[in-house]
This record gives sequence, C-alpha cells and structure tokens, in this order.
Amino acid sequence: MSRRSRAEHNKIGRQPPSLARSVGHRPVRKTVVVFCEGTTTEPAYIGALKREPAVRDLAEVDIRVETADCGAVPLTLVQRACELRAKAIAENAEIDEIWCIFDVEWPTNHPKPADAVRQARDNDIRLAISNPTFELWLILHFRDYNAWLDNDRARQIRRACDRQPGKNLDPADYMPLRQDAVRRAIALDRAHERNGTRFPHDNPSSGMHGFVQSVSPNAGS
Repeated sequence: MSRRSRAEHNKIGRQPPSLARSVGHRPVRKTVVVFCEGTTTEPAYIGALKREPAVRDLAEVDIRVETADCGAVPLTLVQRACELRAKAIAENAEIDEIWCIFDVEWPTNHPKPADAVRQARDNDIRLAISNPTFELWLILHFRDYNAWLDNDRARQIRRACDRQPGKNLDPADYMPLRQDAVRRAIALDRAHERNGTRFPHDNPSSGMHGFVQSVSPNAGS
C-alpha cells in the first residue's frame, strides 16, 4: 500500500476510532472540522458543546469551526469541505471527520440542496441538516415539535422557549438539555421514515443529533 493510500485509510474515510476509555490508556484524540452556514447561533452552540466536559475531557474532541465566507449556501459549504478533505489526504493531516451544518430554509429553499447532499455523500462529508432551520434544533431542547413550520415560525417558537432576543444564545439554557434534543430529533427521523417522507420534504427535522452523538457518544442514551 502506497503512503497516499495509507493516509487515506488512516485519516479521512476511516471508521471513527473508539472513544471508550481503557485502563491505563489515553483515549484517541478525535479531530472534527465543522463548516457552518450560520455565523452567530451555530458557532455559539458548537463552541459551547466543545467546552462541555463530556466532549472536552472524556472524548477529547478537537472541534474547529470554519464558517464560509464565500456565500454560505449548502453547496459552497460542501465544496469547501471537499477541498479540505482532499488537502487532508494529500498532507496526511490529523482529521477524522468533516461536517457541514446547514438549513433547508422555508418558504424559500436554498438552491440545489440535493446536489449538496449528493456531493457530500460521494466525498465522505458528514451532514447535519435542519429543516427548516437551526432554530428547530434549539426548540427540540425544550419541547417536542412535529408540525410543519417555516423560518419565521421557528424563530418565534425558539424565542418563546429561551427568551433570548434575535440570534443570541445562552449556552447554559441548552447544554443540559441536549440529550432531550437528540431523542426528539431521532423521533422525528423515525416518523419521517415511517411516513416515507424524504429530504427536502422532511419538515420538521434536524440531523444535529448525529453531530452531537459523534462528539459526545452518550448523548441521547
């Protein structure tokens, strides 16, 4: 096996390393790069998650958030993630997972969401898509929600839950409730599966539970 082939096998594209502690051994450090569509709420949430003991100490996850500055629509996020993946393979970089976090948006959807999903899956880029918007993921920390909604309604409900103005986010409101959000988001996915509802028509839904469980394996248990 060539050096390049070994690099591809051992870094991007490999099975995630076990994060379980073993006696007398340090856990494997897992490096996760996140591309966010949003520039305020999503980075604030992910930054708070990064500081949680279950992520910082137990799993020892290094999350580096990179927000797109070239037109943060899903397809450009995925393209940047693919560029990073190619660079990581070429340079034998220590990156285990690359994630893109973005919304579908309603009533006007982002352009070419299916193309973004297809390109991500073809290049081993992981996705955490919220439909219609990241605010749904925040709502799920406080309550169940299973009715179709648009962006404006999602923002209204979110503000009613956390009493925060605009895009402000107080991590103390959310981190203790993230396991509840994971369970509720998984329940929404299962309901869409039973109903045969597929992306981008799976409103409401949020794939953030996959990201949270990846960096904090006990979330939702």
